[in-house]
Amino acid sequence: MDVVIEMERKYNGRLEGRTAIVTGSTYGIGEAIAKVLSSEGAISIITERTDEEGERVAEEIKSASGAAEFHHLDETDEREVGEVARATYERYGKIDILVNNAGIAGPNKPTHEYTKEEWEHVFDVNVTGAFLCTRHVVPYMKKGGGGNIVYISSIYGIVGAQDIPAYHATKASNRIMAKIDALLYAKDNIRVNSVHPGLIWTPLVKDFLKDQSEKSAVPIEDLRRELDAEHPIGHIGEPNDIARGVLYLVSDEAKFVTGEELVIDGGYTSR
Repeated sequence: MDVVIEMERKYNGRLEGRTAIVTGSTYGIGEAIAKVLSSEGAISIITERTDEEGERVAEEIKSASGAAEFHHLDETDEREVGEVARATYERYGKIDILVNNAGIAGPNKPTHEYTKEEWEHVFDVNVTGAFLCTRHVVPYMKKGGGGNIVYISSIYGIVGAQDIPAYHATKASNRIMAKIDALLYAKDNIRVNSVHPGLIWTPLVKDFLKDQSEKSAVPIEDLRRELDAEHPIGHIGEPNDIARGVLYLVSDEAKFVTGEELVIDGGYTSR
């Protein structure tokens, strides 16, 4: 039940020659997005705080005849964000795509038990980090005549649940940030949308089930089946399910789509 992100083999060249910065792209959904965009011709700029994993993803993309490079990035450090945006623009002459994917879940405890520092840390990464990336990339998109920005939110930005309250709050922020930016930058030919994943089989979900299995003595396979059964479609999603949704939004096929919410959750929020 390992989480393996394979390179897409289908190639239609929908993003040929375009440059895409994908934050938090060394595992799970972010890694899948970087690989899927590259499989359609984009130059994927891999960003993450972990250099070893960033280099791994970039090499895997290049080994599959894709184009990618890795930049160390702490999204909460404005200097680093500015440097990555500047370096990308100077090397390629444009930035076509920004996917604000980097994020953390934060402590899983009731709101009143959070410390101010814990609450602010989740907002720093999930909200301020996305703001800083947008702030530094938009001027380059304007110079290039347009672009596409995607905020990776969550179904927890739309509906509530009795867990990870700071995560809920930040993902709701990402949702409205996308709508505001869509209105602000439509005149600049910059489209902005949000994607709202449901439960996806990522390392985070796998580790969560592993922890639950150890606490309850219920096999992880049984817990996975319980999660699958909660979805009308019969199973939880895979990272590439989200990546293909992002691919649509940043491609010319979605040229009339901006300010929208793409929910990819197997029908979970339709119940």
